[in-house]
Amino acid sequence: MCIRDRGFFDGPVDHLTAMPILLDYVRNSMPLENTTIVSPDAGRIKVSEQWAAKLGGLPLAFIHKTRDTTRPNHAEAHGIIGDVKGRDCVVVDDMIDTAGTISKGSQALIDAGAEEVYASCTHAVLSGPAIERLANSSLKEVVVTDTIRLPEEKQIAKIKQVSVAPLIADAIKRINENRAVSPLFYN
Repeated sequence: MCIRDRGFFDGPVDHLTAMPILLDYVRNSMPLENTTIVSPDAGRIKVSEQWAAKLGGLPLAFIHKTRDTTRPNHAEAHGIIGDVKGRDCVVVDDMIDTAGTISKGSQALIDAGAEEVYASCTHAVLSGPAIERLANSSLKEVVVTDTIRLPEEKQIAKIKQVSVAPLIADAIKRINENRAVSPLFYN
C-alpha cells in the first residue's frame, strides 16, 4: 500500500529502510562467526530473519516479552527463545525510546549465557531515562542512525551513530534519473 492511500501524500512515496546502512556497520565492525541475531519481541522476527539471512545465515533468537498495558513504556522480558549461550548477540529494533525494553532484554540475554550484547536501531528517540539506562546496561554497543539528532548530552561511549545521508542521496539520484529505488532495499 502506498502512503498516499493512507491520506498523507498526494504522490507516490518510497519507503526507505536503514537496514543496509546498519547491516554494513555490523558486517564491518564485528566478527560474525559467533553471532546470533536477536529480535526484541515477536513483532520484529521477520526483520530479524532478514538480518540473519543477509549476514550469511546467522542463527536467530528472540526475547519473549510482554507489555504492561496499564503503564506506558513498560515491558517485561520473560525469557529467550533460541540458543544464545556463549554467543555474541545483536538485538535489532526499529527504535529505542526510554531504553527499558533494550536494557531488560540485554540483561535477559546475558542471564541466558550470551557473551556480549549489541543493539541496533533506526530511530534513537532516547527520552527520559534512556541514556542512564543504556549507560548502566549490559550492552556493549548501541548503533543508531541519524534520523533523529543526537544532542551532545546524549552522546555516550556506548552509542555509535551512523548516517543515512548516503542512502537518501542515492534514492534522490535514482528518482531524478528515473531509475528504480528498490535496489536500495537489498544489501
